[in-house]
Amino acid sequence: MDMNTFFNDLQGKIHQAIENSPAKDIEKNVKSMMTQGFARLDLVTREEFDIQAQVLAKTRAKLDALELRVIELETRLNDNKTVNVGKTL
Repeated sequence: MDMNTFFNDLQGKIHQAIENSPAKDIEKNVKSMMTQGFARLDLVTREEFDIQAQVLAKTRAKLDALELRVIELETRLNDNKTVNVGKTL
């Protein structure tokens, strides 16, 4: 028997032993309990978090642009008031 065959057989036997052992059932139960626990914590997935981060970044960019626009419009309004006040004097 060559070494490759030996290791393949050993790997198969170990895999079979793990699949048929109570440890596999315990692992499944722990995963299930953790999934239920995380669901109760109202957590979000990484994908959902990344999407919301993108939405927030876009919203922030729009807010910054609107703030600049308001400043520009207020400046124009104040300039027009100054010109109009100067005309009445």
